[in-house]
Amino acid sequence: MGSFNIEKKWQFPLIMISIVFLFFLATCFNMGLVSTIHSFNSILFFLPSRLAENQSAPVFVETKISATAPAPAAPAIPRFAYLISGSKNDLEKLWRTLLALYHPLNHYIVHLDLESPLEMRLELASRIEKQPVFSEVGNVFMIPKANMVTYRGPTMIAHTLHACAILLKRTKDWDWFINLSASDYPLVTQDDLLYTFSEVDRSLNFIEHTSRLGWKLEKRAMPLIIDPGLYRTNKSDVFWVGPKRTLPTAFKLFTGSAWMVLSHSFVEYVVWGWDNLPRTLLMYYTNFISSPEGYFQTVACNEPELAKTVVNSDLHYISWDNPPKQHPHVLTINDTTKMIASNAAFARKFKHNDPVLDVIDKKLLHRENEQLFTPGGWCSGNPRCSKVGNIHRITPSPGSKRLRLLVTRLTWMAKFGQKQCI
Repeated sequence: MGSFNIEKKWQFPLIMISIVFLFFLATCFNMGLVSTIHSFNSILFFLPSRLAENQSAPVFVETKISATAPAPAAPAIPRFAYLISGSKNDLEKLWRTLLALYHPLNHYIVHLDLESPLEMRLELASRIEKQPVFSEVGNVFMIPKANMVTYRGPTMIAHTLHACAILLKRTKDWDWFINLSASDYPLVTQDDLLYTFSEVDRSLNFIEHTSRLGWKLEKRAMPLIIDPGLYRTNKSDVFWVGPKRTLPTAFKLFTGSAWMVLSHSFVEYVVWGWDNLPRTLLMYYTNFISSPEGYFQTVACNEPELAKTVVNSDLHYISWDNPPKQHPHVLTINDTTKMIASNAAFARKFKHNDPVLDVIDKKLLHRENEQLFTPGGWCSGNPRCSKVGNIHRITPSPGSKRLRLLVTRLTWMAKFGQKQCI
């Protein structure tokens, strides 16, 4: 009887302790404090833990999510926006270059300058309008009002900026701007180019440049020139005026190639001009001889954030004299091996229908039997490429390996600041 009273005496406290314990345990589960339960079990080691018995480790929600998460998406296919420019008697050269470069994903601005006869400009517009693939896709645009362009003067810069502004207005769906002339020709297919650039940082700018102007300081930076193309309707060369000017101290001069691959963000920067540097330099280069070879380089390298994005190459194979003259050598079939070995995307300059272009078409672009377009994954129909198939299907050729080697080496050098704005 006495022992029964003792057991009855402890019955109420045991019930209360059990209720408190169960309340605490339920609170832990509601709050997701699984770790607190383990801690509590480690303290009350004499109480068995079903959690510890039934599973060796807790399964978190994050673990389940990561286990079922999809694989990372493949890099998005980039798009290029081209400017292809020509002058007098360049209609056929420009047309051949356009067809060799064409891809439905890209955008194309074409221009024959004011020196070209009106009949040639109308013929170009007619060809674009009547070409079935161009009409279907709608990505080829001819500048209707021709500009007067002098290569050695600022009118070429104005023309390039004009094309950039048209592209920005027409569409935002492109990643890089590439300016070419009718004397340029591709050394890789557009599928090769799109494939290679699919993993390239979209902010990078391929601009050949140097601050070591050498003889150009005396011959180009200090003389003052006037470009008659700014105010006349017939082409004539620039002329010099005096006296010479001193070198600038507000910014550092750079020089390089007039042919570039510019990022969308850089094009916006120079066209919209929310910073005053592009506008200031545009006025400075108005009186600078061969200003297209210095304006974009000087803009990019004098803006610290942009300078980090510059890759020191124009992705061209060009054969120059040493020291370089105003114009490079005209390439022939004898230059084929060197062009291929350069791993470049483009080459210049070529004469109209030179036999070397047929070699490039057959060996590098895989165009056969006077095929209209360079073949790619988008091609459909009979004859091939007469219809637009899957424009997102990319089928790189062996040329992509060569180009990829070059671009990888160049971008790694830029990443570590080598040959960058120096």
